[in-house]
Amino acid sequence: MEHRNTQQKKVIMDFLRQSHVHPTAEEVYDAVRQILPRISLGTVYRNLELLAAAGAIRKIESPGQARRFDGDLNPHYHARCVSCGRIKDLDGPPPAVSVGNTPGGFRVTGYRIELLGTCERCHPSAGAPAGGADLIPV
Repeated sequence: MEHRNTQQKKVIMDFLRQSHVHPTAEEVYDAVRQILPRISLGTVYRNLELLAAAGAIRKIESPGQARRFDGDLNPHYHARCVSCGRIKDLDGPPPAVSVGNTPGGFRVTGYRIELLGTCERCHPSAGAPAGGADLIPV
C-alpha cells in the first residue's frame, strides 16, 4: 500500500523535527492545529503511526505512559523522568550504567532502552543519593 506525502504529514514532520520535548499525539495535534485548524486528532494519530512504521520518526513507548514521538533520528538515547514523564535527549554513547546522579541533573534509578529516574525539577536536590552511588559519565 502506497502512503502519499500529504500536507498534514509534512506539517507533523516539521513540528517533530523542531521539537525537543518528545510530544504526545495530543500535543502534536494541539501544535499542528495552529497551522491546519481543520486537522482531526485521528489524522494526527494515523500519520504518526505511518511515519513511525516508515522509520521517519521514533515512537517512544513505556508501560503506563502516553506514547511520545521523536523527530530526531540522529543517534541518541533518552532519560525519562518517572515522576513527571518528561523525556530528555542524551547524546554520545550510552553510559556505563549505575544508579546515581548524572552531571546533567538526572538521577538514574534504572535502565532499559532509556534511562529512568527523576529530572532536576522533580528530585529534591542535586546531591548524591543515599548509598553513595557512582556518577554516570555522560
